[in-house]
Amino acid sequence: MFWFTALVLLVGVERLVELVVSKRNTRWSLERGGVEHGFGHYPPMVVLHTGLLLGALLEVGLADREFSPVLGWTMLLLVVASQGLRWWCIHTLGPRWNTRVIVVPGLPLVAGGPYRLMRHPNYVAVAVEGLALPLVHGAWITGVVFTLLNAALMVVRIRCEDEALRSASSTPRDAEASTAPGHKPVAPAAPTSSAPTAPDVRTPRSARPAETAANSAGDGGRSADPAP
Repeated sequence: MFWFTALVLLVGVERLVELVVSKRNTRWSLERGGVEHGFGHYPPMVVLHTGLLLGALLEVGLADREFSPVLGWTMLLLVVASQGLRWWCIHTLGPRWNTRVIVVPGLPLVAGGPYRLMRHPNYVAVAVEGLALPLVHGAWITGVVFTLLNAALMVVRIRCEDEALRSASSTPRDAEASTAPGHKPVAPAAPTSSAPTAPDVRTPRSARPAETAANSAGDGGRSADPAP
C-alpha cells in the first residue's frame, strides 16, 4: 500500500507540473489572439481527474484491495507508457499545448510526433492511465467509473475542439488573401487610347534584372529562386 500511495502521489505531482506548463502556454496563446472555447466542461474535468487519484487510494485502503503481480506490473507499464505518450504530445505541441481549448488564429494544425499516428493521442494517454493506475493495486471500481465518466466527457471535449477549429477556419479566403504577407493588389488596366504607340523596343534578356516568382497573392512572404 505504501508504494502505491507513493505512485499516486507522483502522478499528482506530475499533474501539478502539467498545470504550471499549461498556465504558461495559455498566456502565450492569449497574447497571440487565442480564443478559448468550451470553458463550461473544464471544472468537471478537474474534479474527475482529482477524483481518480483520491478514489484509487480510498478504494485500495477501504476495500482492502490486494496487489496481483501479473495484473499490477502490467498496469504499471501502461501507466508509464501513457505518461510517455502525454509528454510526447506536450513536447510536439510546444507552447501551443494547454489543458484548455484555445485556438490561435492563423496557426496550422500540428501533424508531427504522435499526431502522425492518431488524431487525439493525448486523450488516448488519459484513457489508458485512468484505467491502468487504479488497477495497479486492484481498484477496479475506480478504474471503471473513471473510464465511463471520462468517455462521456471526451465526447463533449472533442466536439468542442472540432467546432472551435471549424469556426477558426471559416474566414473567407478572399479576406485572408487581402491581408496575407506578400499579397499585391492588382492595378486596374489602363484605358486604351487611339494615340500612336511607341515602337516595341525589347531589352535583351541578359541585360534585364533577375526576376522572382514570389509575387503571387498569399505567398506568405517567401521568396523564390530567380528565374533562369
